[in-house]
Amino acid sequence: MSKKYYERPVIIKQHSGMMNKFGSSPSLPPITEVEGIPVKELTEKYGSPLFTFSERKIRDNQRKMLRIFKTRYPKVQFAWSYKTNYLGAICSVFHQEGSWAEVVSEFEYDKAKGLGVDGQHIIFNGPDKTEEALEKAVKDKAKIHIDHFDELYSLMEITERLNLKADVAIRVNMDTGIYPKWDRFGFNYENGEAAQALKRIAMNDNLNLIGLHTHIGTYIMSAEPYRQAVIVLVELANMLSKQYDIALDYIDVGGGLPSNNTLKGQYLDAEQILPTYEQYADAITAPLFDLNLKPDELPTLILESGRALIDDAGYLLSTVIGNKRLSNGKRTIIIDAGVNYLFTSHWFNHKIAPAQHSGSFTENSAVYGPLCMNIDVLREDIVLPTMRKGDQVVILYVGAYSVTQWMQFITLRPNVVMIMEDGSVEVIRESEKLENITSSEKVPEKLNSFSLK
Repeated sequence: MSKKYYERPVIIKQHSGMMNKFGSSPSLPPITEVEGIPVKELTEKYGSPLFTFSERKIRDNQRKMLRIFKTRYPKVQFAWSYKTNYLGAICSVFHQEGSWAEVVSEFEYDKAKGLGVDGQHIIFNGPDKTEEALEKAVKDKAKIHIDHFDELYSLMEITERLNLKADVAIRVNMDTGIYPKWDRFGFNYENGEAAQALKRIAMNDNLNLIGLHTHIGTYIMSAEPYRQAVIVLVELANMLSKQYDIALDYIDVGGGLPSNNTLKGQYLDAEQILPTYEQYADAITAPLFDLNLKPDELPTLILESGRALIDDAGYLLSTVIGNKRLSNGKRTIIIDAGVNYLFTSHWFNHKIAPAQHSGSFTENSAVYGPLCMNIDVLREDIVLPTMRKGDQVVILYVGAYSVTQWMQFITLRPNVVMIMEDGSVEVIRESEKLENITSSEKVPEKLNSFSLK
């Protein structure tokens, strides 16, 4: 007979009735499988922790979002935001679904080209475009979104030197009621910068003005700011048509649509308080019909949505490595995945579910990672059942900004797999080895040897 697991008793104050006006804290039921494959089977084969993505979910998300917008506006084009998740397999799924590439650095630009995206289908955003990167983009006929006047002047010089035309747009920032304003990017509408930039571009023979762009922020929890932003872009587009006889190819409203991750400090889950994607689509598309154009002349609506399309397609599988009680008696669970893998846990209360049936007793707990840092806290307070060493958990909504913002700190980064539509599992990024880190290091000759006593 095996020895029974023992845990010393503690006194827990019980509350009658609801704990607050929102009700008692919920706990998630066990998630024993991801896309029909047992969590235990995945971690036994590919290790723990393990990032897992669902090909089916990514495709479903993209197709659903395209349908929502195309039913409200006839011409819609998505561009996958590389900074959200630039793993080659992830990007390729979106490209197979018809998305262009939206990049914000030369590194991301080169990655898109390496995956086979031609320049005409790359949108080049961001405030830091090197001279070399701008030359590439001009030669490739990429869509260059100008961020500031110095970049505009550089582009004028480059196109004159190369004797080539560049397809350009400008990024416009404006007051949409979102604070703090994202006015460090692009040209301001209210102070006249945007109109001045457009005039300078219109006067230059080497710059072909084809679009207007805005990105008002991230995780925008209301549809109204998008409406206000598009109203401004429509006003500028009508001005260009009237004063310069310029008909735009597209209006790009960027990204920022939220996923169902819940921000820290929110009482209710994101699903209960966020607008639907249909409401966002209504707000974005309605002002476009105020363009002074015939229906067949309407510009394409470009969307650079990232988080909303990938967050719920990503899972982080992790294993319990220990339990503790804090000095105040609170249970803490230590798992083998920390904030170095899940930087987004600094601002999201990621949902965490047990990966096995662990009984009906639950308790408010803290979930810590394995790092020797006090900041390694994945959840400060969450209702979980009793967890033993070797038990596993599934962390939800980790598809966005996890594998682009993760850090090689204290531990090496783990395998990333994708569960394909046919049920097979493919490794889409191999776990790091020590040589991956040391191969870039250089040790001076005089430091190559030492003797310890």
